[in-house]
Formats: sequence, C-alpha cells, structure tokens
Amino acid sequence: MEKQNKTSNKIYQVSTLQALALGYTRPVVTVEELLRHGTTGLGTFESVDGEMIVVDGVCYQARQDGSIIRADASAGVPFAVVGSPENGRVLAMENLPNMEAIKTELTIRIEEWFGLNSIHIAKIDGFFDVIHARAGAAYRSQHVTLKDILSKTQKDFSFEKLYGTLICVYFPDYMDGINAAGWHLHFLSKDRKLGGHVFEVSMGSGECLLQKIDRIEIQLPREAAFDTYSLKEASQDEIKQVEQGKK
Repeated sequence: MEKQNKTSNKIYQVSTLQALALGYTRPVVTVEELLRHGTTGLGTFESVDGEMIVVDGVCYQARQDGSIIRADASAGVPFAVVGSPENGRVLAMENLPNMEAIKTELTIRIEEWFGLNSIHIAKIDGFFDVIHARAGAAYRSQHVTLKDILSKTQKDFSFEKLYGTLICVYFPDYMDGINAAGWHLHFLSKDRKLGGHVFEVSMGSGECLLQKIDRIEIQLPREAAFDTYSLKEASQDEIKQVEQGKK
C-alpha cells in the first residue's frame, strides 16, 4: 500500500559539492543553525571530521571507525543537505540485494511520479543484511582536494544483520556540481551506535518516506577564502570516486 500527502517542501544546502571536492572544508554554519532547516539529511563536518547523518532532527557524527557520537551544536559544517520528508510518500521496500537495486527502485518511483528533474530526499527505516561504509578523520588544510584528504584519513568498515536508517538524497543531472548527480546515501543504526557514508548495501525489508522537493536554499560560504577556489575545475571523476567510497 502507498500513502501520499502533498505539501510544498524545501531542501537546505550548505555550500556546494564542487567547493568541498576542491578542499573548502571551513565551517559555513553550525550544527545548531543547520537543524533549523530540516529533520533529515547528510553531510560532513569541519576539516572533513567524519560523516554526518541527520535523523529525526538530531545530528550524528560517524567517526573514522564507524562509531557514532551525537554532534555538538557548535560544530562547524562546511557541506550538508537537510530536508523534512515526513509528509512524503510511504513505500514498502524489500529484498534489495545491493546498492544499485536500491537506487534503481527509488529512481523508478520518482520517474513514475515525473520527478527526474527535481530533488528528492528519502528516509528508509529497515533491516539490512550488510552495510559497507566509510568515514574519515579531521584533516586541516586549504586547497587540498577531498579525494586527497580521504586518501589519508578514510577507513572502510562493514556492518551485518542490523536495523537502521538510510538517508538518501537525489539531485538531477543538470545540478551536478552543486551536489552529486543521482543518489547519495548515509547510514545510521537503530541503536545510534554505528554509521557512515554508504558505498554498498544489501537490504532485507523496510519502509521508505520519499519527498519531492520544490525549493532549494543554498547558503554559500561568507569568507573571502571561498572566492579563491575555481569551482569549475572540480573533477567529476574524482567526485564519483569519492561517492563510491574509493580511496
């Protein structure tokens, strides 16, 4: 069964993926400011200090070993996306053996609803057979690319047979650079102890809230240093490698 509520909804983004990819990892807003704009989302922290997962209005930080702490309200945020999918469509999902299957299922749904040119945010609560994920640690730098930072700090890890939440954000192809085109996934376990940036997943069953976005608000960095980055030079190949969890 599928339920639907229609309402105007926005997504709030901090900076751009191009800026993060080129190494702009300074704080733009705080966690406290970010949470004023949405209950659900993903991102990272100042100096790429772990992965961010926002669930039910609470911001969590996945550390280098995959463990989770609750993020401090004053923590700096260089890049993030949050929205509120609570009034979205409700979908049942089951027996999805890999990440490609999950992405395909979500994409088919938004294609059926004429949404491929829109942004979407999804919250999937369910049981997961396997989660392969990653997180890094703080690396203070300027003009060092995200790929190079993660090559120094990134650790990969796996979780098996657990309940949790996948946060999924979709940006259409024409917005590539503002964010990553396609789906971007982060995970948080139900007990709030494990999580990270997902690059492979096998799902048993779950329920998805899927919200189509009709407004986007982007908070660009206010510091003059932001204008020293040539954003068009961001490598799409490197962004894809980072998204796929490759060092």
